[in-house]
Amino acid sequence: MCRLKTSLSILVFLIVQIAIGQISTSNYEKYPVFPECENESIENLENCFNTTMRTFINKNFKLPEIVSKDKYTGEMIFLFEVTKEGKFKMLYVDATYKELKEEMNRIFGLLPVVKPATYSGRETYMQFTMRLNVPLEGVEVIEGEEEKEKKENELEVAAKKEFDSVNDSLGTYKDELYNSNLNIPFSHDMYAYFDRAVNLVGTNSHTASKPYLYNTVSNYYDFNEQQTKLQRKVSTWIGRKLWNEHMVTVKGKDYWFVLDPIVDLQLGKNTNSEIDYTYNNTRGVQVQGGLGRNLNFSATIFESQGRFADYFNRYAESIKPSGGNPAIIPGRGIAKEFKTDSYDYPVAEGYISYAPSKMFNIQLGHGKNFIGDGYRSLFVSDATSPYPFFKLNTSFWKIKYTNTWMWLRDVRPEVTEDGAFLTKYIANHYLSWNVSKKLNIGLFESVIWKNDNNRGFDFNYVNPIIFYRAIEFSTGSRAGNAIVGLSSKYKWNDNVNFYGQFILDEFSLNDIKAGNKSWKNKYGFQLGAKYYNAFKVDNLLLQLEYNQVRPYTYSHNEVATNYGHNNQSLAHLWGANFKEVIGIARYNYNRWFGSAKMIYGQRGLDFDPATDAASYGGNIFIDNDERVSDTGVELLQGNKANIFLADLNAGYIINPKTNLKIFANLTYRSFNPEANTLVDFKENTTWFSLGIRTDIFNWYSDF
Repeated sequence: MCRLKTSLSILVFLIVQIAIGQISTSNYEKYPVFPECENESIENLENCFNTTMRTFINKNFKLPEIVSKDKYTGEMIFLFEVTKEGKFKMLYVDATYKELKEEMNRIFGLLPVVKPATYSGRETYMQFTMRLNVPLEGVEVIEGEEEKEKKENELEVAAKKEFDSVNDSLGTYKDELYNSNLNIPFSHDMYAYFDRAVNLVGTNSHTASKPYLYNTVSNYYDFNEQQTKLQRKVSTWIGRKLWNEHMVTVKGKDYWFVLDPIVDLQLGKNTNSEIDYTYNNTRGVQVQGGLGRNLNFSATIFESQGRFADYFNRYAESIKPSGGNPAIIPGRGIAKEFKTDSYDYPVAEGYISYAPSKMFNIQLGHGKNFIGDGYRSLFVSDATSPYPFFKLNTSFWKIKYTNTWMWLRDVRPEVTEDGAFLTKYIANHYLSWNVSKKLNIGLFESVIWKNDNNRGFDFNYVNPIIFYRAIEFSTGSRAGNAIVGLSSKYKWNDNVNFYGQFILDEFSLNDIKAGNKSWKNKYGFQLGAKYYNAFKVDNLLLQLEYNQVRPYTYSHNEVATNYGHNNQSLAHLWGANFKEVIGIARYNYNRWFGSAKMIYGQRGLDFDPATDAASYGGNIFIDNDERVSDTGVELLQGNKANIFLADLNAGYIINPKTNLKIFANLTYRSFNPEANTLVDFKENTTWFSLGIRTDIFNWYSDF
């Protein structure tokens, strides 16, 4: 019974050791410092601390009489902490005799106060594990006899201890994620928590290029403090994993990773629909980690089935790919049939992030990007499916320069050859300059090209500092589609800022002078404002935004070089030929959150192809040569549709570490075109849903 009890104690201790063992010093500026070690260099502090600690124990340790009488030889293990005040605190002792435990507690009462460990210049606590043989003076003799008996050389001894040394190097995971080069998953609700902090007057932040890096935002926002405020008091392992922690955490000297399950389980009702209910069933797993200081990685796999509101399903099927798959789920990917009226759509995202220095961050991955300070973006949006990309961020002085190269697909039947989707490429530049404490200006440039003449990825566009417009001209005006843009943001004060974008796809000065409303003048703009802590209510964010894009913007005279991927726009998800006003309110209190969104817009759609096959400029995937006219082109021409959307969302964050939340959502949509077509017809939708989801990407259903 005694042996069983001892074994269970050791097992419990080892579990604790894995979870909260010795903290790696790779992230600490200094180890705790004994008085004897004050003149040592930082590199030698670890060795000096360990040596002094063992010397002190050996000098003061008194073998209990009962241990000596029983001629006991064995091992004891103990876990201790040096507090941020520099005091030694015994946390746990595992030993066969209670007298040994009492002796170790006595010794720790004799230890002096030392200088505590520091992290980022601030004093912090540090935990350690230590193993000691009993009796202490017998260690060398016992090991020497074993070596002689087994006739093993030093290399063999070291080799046989290698596995245990790896396990013993595991330490306590201390939110390494927040200091890493990993992306903060882009969710509008999540970003609202720290949006004000990164937009304070006087910060040298660059807020348009998203997703942000954790180690960038941590300069302005204390993630650890937020997690502490939201932490629930639970003692069980299951309780901690459910409410406060990652599911699996592993920390070694030069590596760490966390693993979490991913869920998005929704059940809802679309009123006035023939289907009984809507649902989404997403299960997945996410692994994030780091190797050394500068290299991080993230991988997420989703397996999903779902059926949505009628208008959502209809749109998903209207953009279906060539080859027989029934739909593309907006923002997610190509879907196959599931049962008789649902979709199965697997998604995989992941990337490697490397920072060779403070100035550079390099990412290679499969995911999405966003450029802008608004709810929508006219440059690059996350409304489309994930895609392969290579991104280079360069930050210096008051400048941030983002270069992104993307590999995209055109999946329409007219460009599919032998069952293979057409590949096209995009290269983007975005230069952000903080002109003053309040004013930011951004310059955007993009070019899209396809695999003409088997040129593949054109290395003309690899150079990160060239002007794409000139290269496009030199390679042939129909060989690529170049777009330029201008953005700005002005911080009125800490709580109010204004932002905007202007996108220019094509421009003809002569036609502007002629006043003939030429189709060539393809442009759009965005104006917006954010009000933080609105009306002196903490954590209340109000946002107002206006977007307008002229007909034929983002389209091209070559059918494949439109500004889209998987039949979805890379910018605004409405495409072109529209205007809209958006009002958003977001609020959070502790773990509770809520949001309200209203959108009123107008779109110029095409008519039924059987009666009018001309392009009126809203569908960016139609060749410009199919336009309705060269002149007299006006905003909202064609099948004019009035759209009103209202969305209410409220819920409770279950686990702030993973952003797991329960929620209820109510969406109302009124869609009223002048002429009904197969896809676009007058319809009112009320869609209610509730569920539990890991909020790590944006769902867009406002079209």
